[in-house]
Amino acid sequence: MNRPERSALLFLLVFAPIYLHGTSVQQGSLVGQRKPFFERLHRLEEQFQRFQEVTLTHLQDIANNYNVSYNVDVRFRRLTEENQAVALAFNRSQAAMQVDLSHLKTWMRKAKRQGRKTDARLQALDLALQAKSKQQAWEEKGQKAQQDVISRLALDVSALQNTLAHLVHQIHNQSTELDALEKQLQVGSPDTAAWGLVLAPNQPAQPGLSLPKLHLEKQALRPPLKHRNLPQDLAATLPRTQKSPTVSNHWASAAAPRDPPQLEWPPQGAGKICNTGPVFIFPNVSTENVVFFSPGFVKGLRALSFCSWIRMTSGYLGTLLSYATEENDNKLVLHGRDSLVPGSMHFVIGDPAFRELSLQPLLDSQWHHICVSWTSLQGRYWLYVDRRLVATGSHFREDYEIPPGGSLVLGQEQDSVGGSFDSAEAFVGSMSGLAIWDRVLWPREVANLVTGKELPIGAILTLANVTSVGGFVQRTNCPCLEHCP
Repeated sequence: MNRPERSALLFLLVFAPIYLHGTSVQQGSLVGQRKPFFERLHRLEEQFQRFQEVTLTHLQDIANNYNVSYNVDVRFRRLTEENQAVALAFNRSQAAMQVDLSHLKTWMRKAKRQGRKTDARLQALDLALQAKSKQQAWEEKGQKAQQDVISRLALDVSALQNTLAHLVHQIHNQSTELDALEKQLQVGSPDTAAWGLVLAPNQPAQPGLSLPKLHLEKQALRPPLKHRNLPQDLAATLPRTQKSPTVSNHWASAAAPRDPPQLEWPPQGAGKICNTGPVFIFPNVSTENVVFFSPGFVKGLRALSFCSWIRMTSGYLGTLLSYATEENDNKLVLHGRDSLVPGSMHFVIGDPAFRELSLQPLLDSQWHHICVSWTSLQGRYWLYVDRRLVATGSHFREDYEIPPGGSLVLGQEQDSVGGSFDSAEAFVGSMSGLAIWDRVLWPREVANLVTGKELPIGAILTLANVTSVGGFVQRTNCPCLEHCP
C-alpha cells in the first residue's frame, strides 16, 4: 500500500468517530425541533455507514491488490531469471552450433579435396586400363603373328628334316666308302704306300694325295654338329646325326618369342652405405609422426631434384614429402596410400596434376636410394632408383612455378597448411641423406650420391634444416645405414 492510501485510511479512522459523535449530539438537541431534519440526519447516517462499508471494501481490495502486486513482482523476477537462463542456454547452443558448423565446413572442404583426388585417381586408373587394354590387344596380335610364324617354321622344319635325313644318308654312304678306302690304303701294295697315292673308290690312283690329307678330307665330310640350339620338342624329332649350326641358330632366333623391353632393377650392392648423416625413423602409423622444415621454399621453383635414402617397413609407400600453401595444399607431394596399389606412388605438382610412379622393389625392407627430378621446360621428369633411371616423361606441368612461402613436411600428406593429416597416407620406415635442389641433377651426380663420393652443389634444403620432430619419430646417427635399427 502506498503513502496516500495509508493517509486516507488514518483520516477516516480518526475523524469518523468524532463526526459520528457530533452528529448524535446534534440529533439529540434537534429531535424535538424538527422531525424532518432528524429523518435527513438518519438518512445521512445510513449513507455514511454505506460509505464506510464501501471504504472498507475498497481498503480490502487495495490490500488484496497489494498482495497480488507482490506476487506479480515475485513472478516477474522468476520470469526474468528464467528468461536469463533460457538466453544463456540459447547462447551456449548457438556457440556449439557455430563450432559444429565450422567442423562441418572443414569436413566439407576436406571431402571436396578428397573427391578431387579420387576423381584424379579414377581418371589415372581409367587411362591405365585403356593403355593396358591396348597393350593386351597388341600382345594378342603379336601372339597370333607368332603362332603364324611358328606354323610356317614348323612346315620349314619338316622340309628341313627331310633334307637333313637325305644329307645324313649321303654322308653315311661317303663315310663307309672312305673307311673302306682307308683300309685299302693301310693294307695296300708297297708301291702304292711308297708313292703316297690316295685312291678314291672306283677311280685310279692319283699322285699328290697322302694319307694324312685323306684323313682330313674324311673329317671335313663329318662336321661336328649338335642339337642343343633347337627346341627340345623339335630336336627330339630329328635324327641323331649332325646338323648345321647355322640352321639351328636361325631356328632358335626365329621361333623364340621376344618379351617387350623392360627396365631392369639393379641388385643391391654388397658395399656399405656410410656417412649419409642423421637418420629419421618413423616407427608406426600415426598422424603425429611428422618432420617439419623451416623455412620451406624461399623462392619459386621452376625445376627441382629430391633425393634420399629410404627403407620401407610397411606394405605400401606412404608419404615421403608434402608442400602446401594457402592456395593449394598439394603444390608438391610424393605420396602413396594404403588404398592404392602396393608400390604405387603419386608425384603431384599443383593438384590435381600428377604422375603415377611404380616403386614396387622398395617394399623389400632394404635401403634404396631414389631421386626425382622435374623441370618446367617441356615438363620433363626423371626417376632414379639406386642410380638407375627407371622412369621418365614429359609434358608434366610445363611452364609451371612452385610458389614460395608454404609449409614443407616429411612423413605426412597435408590437407591444410601444416595439418589435417591422414593416417592412411603416413610414412612408416626410415629416411637419411635427404636433400633438395632447385635444378635437375645430372646422372653422374646421382651416381656420385649413391656411391657416397660427393654431395652435388647448390642444395637448398637438407635434413640440417629440420626444425621440429613430432610424435614417435626418432632421430639417430648411424655410421653405416646397414647397422641402423
